[in-house]
Amino acid sequence: MNLQEIKEFLKSIKNTDIEEMQYQSVEDSLYFKKTDIEAITSVTKEIAIDKVKKEEKEKFSLVAIKSTMVGTFANAQSNDKPPFVKEEDDIIVGQKIGQVEAMKIIKDVNSNIKGKISKILVSNGQSVEYGQELFLVDTSIK
Repeated sequence: MNLQEIKEFLKSIKNTDIEEMQYQSVEDSLYFKKTDIEAITSVTKEIAIDKVKKEEKEKFSLVAIKSTMVGTFANAQSNDKPPFVKEEDDIIVGQKIGQVEAMKIIKDVNSNIKGKISKILVSNGQSVEYGQELFLVDTSIK
């Protein structure tokens, strides 16, 4: 239940005979008492603050894996082989997740973190620069 839904719910019971209400779902558990309006306002503020904190935490859990050289990115050993990783794949430290080739020198892109591939930022055959972000990895996954 988001903050807007809570506000709409409170408005809807304001002019009724309902004195108390309990709401429970897998994610939320809320208890409302009509005579305790200030507490309800406080609870809705706390919910909003918790939601913002959760969103901020999610932002900080994304870590970029960057190219260590200039060259051409490859997401597979060759065109007839499957990609090293896809979005939503779990990865571990040391796992090969791509390659960068320059002047017939091929360097593996290995993961230096554990997590889940959230976004692949470059496509197969794309030119990349030193320090360019190649992958975003969600490190909040345990």
